[in-house]
Amino acid sequence: MNANGAAFCWCSLMYVTLFFVSFVGIGLLTVCVLLRQLIKFQRRKRPDQNVKRVAFFHPYCNAGGGGERVLWCALRALQQRYDDIRLYVYTGDMDATPAEILAKAERNFNLDLNAEQISFVFLRKRRWVEAACYPHFTLLGQSLGSIVLAFEALLKLQPDVYVDTMGYAFTYPVFAYFGGCKIGCYTHYPTISTDMLRRVQSQTQSYNNRGYVAKNPFATWLKIVYYRMFSRVYGWVGRCADTIMVNSTWTENHIVSLWDVPYKTHRVYPPCEVSKLKRLGERKSEGEEEADDDDDEEGLDDRIIILSVGQYRPEKDHPLQLQAMYELRTLLNNDEALWNRLRLQIVGSCRDEEDHVRVKNMQDLAKHLSLENSVEFRVNVSYAELLQCYQRATIGLHCMWNEHFGISVVDCMAAGLIMVANRSGGPLMDIVETSEGSQNGYLAFDAYDYARCIATILYNTPDYNAKLREAARASVERFSEKEFESGFLRAISPIMD
Repeated sequence: MNANGAAFCWCSLMYVTLFFVSFVGIGLLTVCVLLRQLIKFQRRKRPDQNVKRVAFFHPYCNAGGGGERVLWCALRALQQRYDDIRLYVYTGDMDATPAEILAKAERNFNLDLNAEQISFVFLRKRRWVEAACYPHFTLLGQSLGSIVLAFEALLKLQPDVYVDTMGYAFTYPVFAYFGGCKIGCYTHYPTISTDMLRRVQSQTQSYNNRGYVAKNPFATWLKIVYYRMFSRVYGWVGRCADTIMVNSTWTENHIVSLWDVPYKTHRVYPPCEVSKLKRLGERKSEGEEEADDDDDEEGLDDRIIILSVGQYRPEKDHPLQLQAMYELRTLLNNDEALWNRLRLQIVGSCRDEEDHVRVKNMQDLAKHLSLENSVEFRVNVSYAELLQCYQRATIGLHCMWNEHFGISVVDCMAAGLIMVANRSGGPLMDIVETSEGSQNGYLAFDAYDYARCIATILYNTPDYNAKLREAARASVERFSEKEFESGFLRAISPIMD
């Protein structure tokens, strides 16, 4: 083939490619325009034009964790403030009825909700946001999947105000540009952060940076490029929100850095039921004094319970808790009498079968470390059972690295437990104080550090531990449900008026 023939072939290929791209682009644009017109038509056909619809996007509203407490407390706050609104929850919990979901929320979080004012919009495509569907490029897969879920939600119900309480930022443009909604969000944890990027750059293996990536320089470089590109898009979609609430100083710093809209960003600490738990802690202190007096006479159970409360998710790092117990046994210098009194009680909720498998793996690890007689796993306990756990425990344990806030940390402190939390994120910046004279708990980093802190608590004088408990209970009032509701209503008022 001569030069002219080759040039003709290349030109033909270029034109065909341009035609194909143009055809696909025009097709997508046409679909978007038609979809927007359909949604506008459905909005105009609404029978309740005078009632403001406020929809919360929370695909796992029946999970029973700290994020769900935020959802239900936010709904209650709006119910108490506004009369002419109708509240909706987008959820993928197809295995539960609305009555069962509300009953569980009231039971687990001790809340009173007006069921007649809350409706549920059930989504069938929740699997699109599940991490198990995306073994590779998980962040991108879940984010694109949330767009699919958002379109399903918007086509089923067109709200006036859209509030995301799970951190699915890629849904904001869908509801803003197609739904014409005012957008509010409560961000527990940024989808991507500079800390995640640093871990990849330092080739540190973790739950979001697999070993084969951490060990391969080229794979690490590709992941860094991928993270940087993703963070730029994440910043763009985040800026579609009209009001942004974050749950801690750590999250605020990252969101301001990524989204660059500090004037729309409000720090609203999540709701913790500190009042009831503080009364529980006070009764526990009184009970301990009585138990000290009668212990020898009545032979009461003298076990020392170390309590961990949190969902069974990989980022909670339950294996680190088991490793800490393994290290603790060594630090106790073969004090078998004291060791036999210790019991680690891990309490948490499971969202799906994957979480149940994770619990089974933790049980196997406990056996491998010869801790099966010192560790107890409790799954999906009721609120009453959880209160009993708080009542009986002495030490609280929380091991998640860069925990965005740490509701369970606050709950443990309010209930009179001496807390040992991770030296990062919300516990470091907002909750636990370790300075001499104002200490209200302990911070640790690795298994040995956790074991050392627990051993320190065990060997502290009773008076010093009592001072720690009192300081902890005094510090948690700023995280109460009342403070949350006040901050939430203040932040969301611009899009409600």
